[in-house]
Amino acid sequence: MQTLDARLGPSLVRPHSLCNSPREKGRYLICVRRDDAGRGGSRTLHRDLTMGRRLRISPPRNHFPLAAAGHHVLVAARVGIAPLLSMAEARAARGASFVLHHYSSNAAEAPLPERLQTSALGERAVTHHSDQGDTVHAGLPAELQVPEPDTAIHVCGPDGFMTHVVTEATAAGRRPGQLHAERFAPAAPPSTEDRAPALRDDQGRRPGVLLDCAQGTRGACPTPVLTGEPDHRNEVQTPDERAAGDRITICRSPARTPELLLDF
Repeated sequence: MQTLDARLGPSLVRPHSLCNSPREKGRYLICVRRDDAGRGGSRTLHRDLTMGRRLRISPPRNHFPLAAAGHHVLVAARVGIAPLLSMAEARAARGASFVLHHYSSNAAEAPLPERLQTSALGERAVTHHSDQGDTVHAGLPAELQVPEPDTAIHVCGPDGFMTHVVTEATAAGRRPGQLHAERFAPAAPPSTEDRAPALRDDQGRRPGVLLDCAQGTRGACPTPVLTGEPDHRNEVQTPDERAAGDRITICRSPARTPELLLDF
């Protein structure tokens, strides 16, 4: 799954998942749900972006790759379908094994319905609507209830949805290495004590580092660690990557040691 940054104002930069088919060239397609209770990015985009307006964006990057496996179970809620849809289409184009589950409030509010109903995905795309009592809390998809060794599970959606899916899939016997989640916000907002300190180089200057989400969820700022021990507080590093301790997401993670030397 690839994301790009859209600069919506002088100090307003937001990452967005690309939901193009991998075979499509010539444009970038994003799907943005307006959230009036959010930090302002979706409101600005829905209100101010009009046909013909030029928008400064970053090159696409991939911090949520499709894991290597014989079979993939893709589970999305609401606009979380955007990154998983392109994964499903890539698997379909290769004739590979997968199933895509999408949860929404009702059929009218489901994003990108025409893409989900294409013949390329066929019966491997399964929709669930909570107004019909079909929610993830009523029961996980059958594919998640039986542990299979050569299966990768990718989950994207609201935090409560993903936490429930990952917790229940783990209880059903799935190993942590099989579960991959793409978060739009940290599982818990950082307190004042949790926030990483302001960074300075050895000359007292602020280093020029790309801080994408500034919440530890997108993986744009992992920085090599030369000495010291990071206190990992992010949603993107795997357990093995955290244990290695050789990279830190500097937007949110402080240090466990008195000094942390980084390579910018």
